Amino acid sequence: MHLSNEAEPALLDLLAALERIGYDFVPVTPATHARVLARPDKRQARNVRDVFGWSLPFAPAVLPAEILEPLDKAGLAQAEDGLLKSRVRVGRLHGRLIVHSAYPTVEDDAVFFSPDTMRFADFVRDELLNAGNVKRLVDIGAGAGSGAISAAAVLPGARLTLCDINPLALRLARINARHSGLDVETVEGGLEAVPGGFDAAIANPPFMVDEDGRTYRDGGEMHGGRVSVDWAVAAATRLSPGGRLILYTGSAIVEGKDELRAALEREAAALGCTLRYRELDPDIYGEELERSSYADVERIAAVGAVIERPC
Repeated sequence: MHLSNEAEPALLDLLAALERIGYDFVPVTPATHARVLARPDKRQARNVRDVFGWSLPFAPAVLPAEILEPLDKAGLAQAEDGLLKSRVRVGRLHGRLIVHSAYPTVEDDAVFFSPDTMRFADFVRDELLNAGNVKRLVDIGAGAGSGAISAAAVLPGARLTLCDINPLALRLARINARHSGLDVETVEGGLEAVPGGFDAAIANPPFMVDEDGRTYRDGGEMHGGRVSVDWAVAAATRLSPGGRLILYTGSAIVEGKDELRAALEREAAALGCTLRYRELDPDIYGEELERSSYADVERIAAVGAVIERPC
């Protein structure tokens, strides 16, 4: 998805207009989204939530002018079979509106927002409440910036650095941060592109086996766990003394064994760090188990890991 120079101020105007009308939407998993759209009454948008939540095609008259105009100015009202369709979706997280890619997220540069984003944000806030004096936080693979924006609520005054290999994600993250009244710095690339040290890092890596190899979703080997391990090691080696990495991810459980946990335990010990690890949800994305790549997996668990470097 291409964003013109006019898109950023236009999207800020769009978010402000959605706030004024009290817009609210909780994004769901792709499988749930597909099931809802299969209903007879979900063929064409009837209201604002249908347009920016359910990503339904709409007639221009469905949207108030104060909402349609900035969407059109941003170049994100796409013609489709005689109607229009928004190329962005908007969800609410911890009271903040977050703009991201519309459903379905099939593009290589799609910027994802799902229940995982919400679990990640909750986990980050809970862990940072007792983090002490955090001067700089790095959000690795920041996507739409949801993690850093949520962290800012409990880290007033902290320097926020967001990195991602996806330039579209960084542009949307800057828009979301600005809408939330935050000043953030963005770095295009992985953690290696971020200069300097930091005393807190957060990450929600891709953790699925994705047959299409989409960057935002494909976690590599270990049934999708490899990227999580690699990011954890890279972050842990950069932490300041007393710093911590807060990692939310998914782990494929095979015959009752959690290979991701075992790998993180080995790596943390080798780096002289401590690890806290727990399941946040024992069973997510169960529909994925029908795929051949998960033939030996009994469940996928949402997990939270905290790696701390001793003072």
